[in-house]
Amino acid sequence: MAARIPRIAPSEITPPEAYFNRRAFLTGALAAGAGAALGRAAAAIVPAQSGAPLTYTIDAAESVEALVHAPGQNEKPNTWEQITHYNNYYEFGTGKSDPAEYAGQLQTRPWNVIVDGEAEVTGNFPLEEFLNPYALEERIYRFRCVEAWSMVIPWVGFPLATLLKRFKPTSRAKYVAFQTLYRPSQMPGQRLDILQWPYREGLRIDEAMNPLAFMVVGLYGRVLPNQSGAPLRLIVPWKYGFKGIKAIVRITFTENQPATTWSQAAPDEYGFYANVNPNVPHPRWSQATERRIGNPFFHERQPTLMFNGYANEVASLYKGMDLHRYF
Repeated sequence: MAARIPRIAPSEITPPEAYFNRRAFLTGALAAGAGAALGRAAAAIVPAQSGAPLTYTIDAAESVEALVHAPGQNEKPNTWEQITHYNNYYEFGTGKSDPAEYAGQLQTRPWNVIVDGEAEVTGNFPLEEFLNPYALEERIYRFRCVEAWSMVIPWVGFPLATLLKRFKPTSRAKYVAFQTLYRPSQMPGQRLDILQWPYREGLRIDEAMNPLAFMVVGLYGRVLPNQSGAPLRLIVPWKYGFKGIKAIVRITFTENQPATTWSQAAPDEYGFYANVNPNVPHPRWSQATERRIGNPFFHERQPTLMFNGYANEVASLYKGMDLHRYF
């Protein structure tokens, strides 16, 4: 069963050097403003510098109570160093340390996000306008990657649903597709024939509207580092890590299931849904257990939880589906 993590006010978001010395941090007050009405005083102000302190203002009168669920409640979060120096981000290389080494050359300002497809409101939005209506909150999620390893990460952002509702998807919108920036001059991995660039991902519309699906702009109270997906990335914590598309520049509402990068590259290994499922092994390794990054390499592995521990929140989305076929 997924545990409930205490609700945390954005004003309580703490840098990592102080994080473990503040017991009150995990017993904070309400997570503020996740569903604040658009066009009101809630605002997110995102500095350009990767890793700089993340500042934002919140109109407390518009704050709403938000429940946050996470199996990582009683687990020690990974450190900033671990989170930002062990990454899968093939746009910068296939090694786990490549993103930290090469992502600094990526320019994240100016940045625009295109919204198109089956929606009443579409357009090409500067990032500042795109983010302006949202109050930020912190959620600590267990982030489960594809190679049977995991971290516990304090992401900062806002629910994906609050963003998507802004664009008023029509009844024809059954899926939401996402696309990463294509800029080989600053993303050296894109110069290689590793994957079909640009990177693409997608969710069913009801998955995207689930409260756990989260748009991320920060980490540990700081601006999201480039190697972690700056300036805007997706986290879908009940799915494997490759669903968490980074450096988003396009969101498309579509009637048909969108093509996704890893499903195109290896359809027998990576399905569209990519739900964490210990009962469905990857063709080349078991997914029944996982290794927590930060533990000694020979530390005992821990069992992988169905839907990464979020079954209470998301299992109903897949009622009646054959999860071996729709993996």
